[in-house]
Amino acid sequence: MDIFLQLVFSGIALGMIYAVIAFGYQLTFATSGTLNFGQGEALMLGALAGLSMVGNVHGGPYLNYWLMIPLVLIFGALQGAFVEWIGVRPAIKIKSEFGWIMSTIALAIIFKNVAENIWGKDDLTFPSPLSAAPFQVLGANIQPMQIVVVLGAIGMMVAVEIFNRKSIYGKAVVATSNDRDAAGLMGINTNQVITFSYALSSATAAFAGVLVAPLTLTGATMGSALGLKAFAVAIIGGLTSGVGAVVGGLILGVTETLTGFYISTGYKEVPGLILLLLVLAVKPAGLFGKTAIKKV
Repeated sequence: MDIFLQLVFSGIALGMIYAVIAFGYQLTFATSGTLNFGQGEALMLGALAGLSMVGNVHGGPYLNYWLMIPLVLIFGALQGAFVEWIGVRPAIKIKSEFGWIMSTIALAIIFKNVAENIWGKDDLTFPSPLSAAPFQVLGANIQPMQIVVVLGAIGMMVAVEIFNRKSIYGKAVVATSNDRDAAGLMGINTNQVITFSYALSSATAAFAGVLVAPLTLTGATMGSALGLKAFAVAIIGGLTSGVGAVVGGLILGVTETLTGFYISTGYKEVPGLILLLLVLAVKPAGLFGKTAIKKV
C-alpha cells in the first residue's frame, strides 16, 4: 500500500505538469482555433534558460531559483509571441486550415536544433531549490519539490482564470474566444489577443519546464514526449475545459506511473493512449468538452 500511494503521488505531480501544458493548448485554441505543436519545446527552452540563469551551465549569474522564475515567464512569453508572429499569423491571414500546423512543427524542430547547439545534446542536472530528503505522508515518501510542482501548476492555472475573469484584458480574451468576429466588431484587436494567448501559452509551458526540471534531467529532447502527452491530455479532457485538463492530466500521470511499476516501463504509455482512442470514439469533444454546433 505504501508503494501504491507513493506511485499515486508521483503520478499526481507528473499529471499536473501535463495539465499545465494542456492548459496552454486550450489558451490558443480558444482564441484562434489553432494549436502550438511546439508546446513541448517551449517547456524545454524554459527549463534550459532557467538552468543557465541559476548558473549550472555557461557560467550564469547564479540567480536564486525563485527569482529566476519571473525571467523564465518573460522568456517563454516572448518565445510564444514569436511563434504566433512567424508561424501562425500568416496562416490565419490567408485562412489556411493546416498551414499553422506545419509552421509550428517546423519551428519546434528549429528550437530543438538551436537548443542542441547552445546547451549540447547531453542531459543536464537542474539544481533543486529544496532539500531532496523526502517526508512521509500516509507511509509514502514524497519529495518537497513534488509538492511545489502540484501547487505551482494549480496556482498558474488559477491565476490565468482570475486574470481572464477580473481584468479588462482578460475579458477581451474571453470575448475573442466566444466569438472572434463579434469581438472585432466591438473594437477588440483580435490579432493582439491571439498573440497574447500564444505568449501566455508558452509562458505556462516554460513555467512547467522549471517546475519539472529539478525532478528529472534537463535537455533538448525533454519536451517532445511531454508536449505530445499533454496534447493527448487536452483531447481527453476537452480543448474547451480547464477542469478537463486537470482531470485528464491526473488520469494520464497516475496511469503511467502505476503501469510502469506493476506491468512494465515499456508499456506505461499504452493505457493512456487506449483511453485517448476510447474518448475519441465515444466523445470526440473530450470528457468535459462541449460539442460545437455550426449553422449552415
